[in-house]
Amino acid sequence: MCDICVMNAVKDKMLSRRRFFKTGAALGAAAAVGSSITSTPALAAGHGTVEDMTHTLSPDFPTYFGESQFSMEQIFNYAEHSFNLFQYTVNEHTGTHIDAPLHFSADGSSVDEIEVSNLIAPLCVIDIASRAESDADAQVTPDDIKAWIAANGEIPAHACVAMHSGWGSKVNSEDYRGFDGKAQHYPGFHVEATQMLIEETQAASLAVDTLSLDHGISADFATHYAWLPTGRFGIENLANLDKVPVAGATLVIGAPKHKGGTGGPARIFAMV
Repeated sequence: MCDICVMNAVKDKMLSRRRFFKTGAALGAAAAVGSSITSTPALAAGHGTVEDMTHTLSPDFPTYFGESQFSMEQIFNYAEHSFNLFQYTVNEHTGTHIDAPLHFSADGSSVDEIEVSNLIAPLCVIDIASRAESDADAQVTPDDIKAWIAANGEIPAHACVAMHSGWGSKVNSEDYRGFDGKAQHYPGFHVEATQMLIEETQAASLAVDTLSLDHGISADFATHYAWLPTGRFGIENLANLDKVPVAGATLVIGAPKHKGGTGGPARIFAMV
């Protein structure tokens, strides 16, 4: 069949479908008169809103190394080709992204091997923003975890335990990286808190609203080396932790799935 014939056939089908749905909508409206209608909720019971937990990725997004790790080149444009298409180059650990176990272990799981059941996670937010406001090197400690449990109950299985330090508001400034010429300064998880989560909970992921699971001045990546080799994964540069409750939200983690990857940019949102 010729191309123009195919296009015309598609148009005819689309017009037929429109007429069908228009008629169906009219009949449905008539049938609804005098009766009640129960709509299907867009979210599971117990969730009423969705919060985007992902920063927009651009060449200017701050990075651990201080240099841009994302670029885009337009290969096709609408004016010339009737469609748009970009080719992009990205470091796996850029923007809101996943740290797979393989990132800090010799033979850990790659990002495509993360259990899908761990990508839907109860979200537990540990808020240290007030402390971090006066101390850029603040860390989540075992006492912070104990306080969260005392107030909210045990950390659920498969949970994502996230640090809210308030750093998301700094993402468009030099303060986000906090580089003083010798070291970076931003909050993270203390290795003792990390070990407590490993030993005493079934949490599957650790998340931060900063550039690293370890606080910025760390020279040994103790939290990375403690957490990732256990088969758990991390999330860095999580956004909008100030817009979700400390307990009760469900995090949906759109992890990338490229074979053998050590991580990658992710689209993450919370059902609240």
